[in-house]
Amino acid sequence: MKRIGMILLTAMTILSLGACAGGNEPAGNGTNAESSQNSAVQPKASEESETPEGSKILVAYFSATNNTEGVAQKLADGLGADLYEITPEQPYTDEDLDYGNSGSRSSVEMDDPSSRPGISGSVENMEQYDVVFIGYPIWWGEAPRIMSTFIESYDFSGKTLVAFCTSASSGFGSSDSALRSAASGAEWLSGHRFSAGVDSDEVMEWANGLGIN
Repeated sequence: MKRIGMILLTAMTILSLGACAGGNEPAGNGTNAESSQNSAVQPKASEESETPEGSKILVAYFSATNNTEGVAQKLADGLGADLYEITPEQPYTDEDLDYGNSGSRSSVEMDDPSSRPGISGSVENMEQYDVVFIGYPIWWGEAPRIMSTFIESYDFSGKTLVAFCTSASSGFGSSDSALRSAASGAEWLSGHRFSAGVDSDEVMEWANGLGIN
């Protein structure tokens, strides 16, 4: 009888110890541990994203025939900049771009300095950018009127602005003069004209020579 009693006592002791050990670790502890680790890492990642190195750069462009778009993409890629396409509310058709027709839409707009074609959409948080590149094709030796619409839509005071353009033969000239007047509170750097087939090396040679980084 004593032997049986000892066996029962030993078994009860083992069961009691097992129950105590199980009560020390709540169910789902592995999941809670992962959540704790994630919450510790996230603030650090967020903190780093809020303090980027160098200037925040935007490349904004209007491209009726995709020539300026190609240059803008090369520039944005090379600088690690954000890219924004200035999209007209009413897209330009081939007839609109008939420069030989004085009655075409583009001809009428360029003949009227006060013309301000509408833009679809806008740049979010423009205030975050320190440097803004402004790209456009040359129309009658000037920036298209839609570029004036864009410039007049934001406050560029204290920012650095740089214009670039594309054309078949025309030089840069004073194509950005109207834009400079509309954003006189900005620091304007010298602009540049590119051909449609320019390569990335030439684009970045110019951009790096501006000293904005």
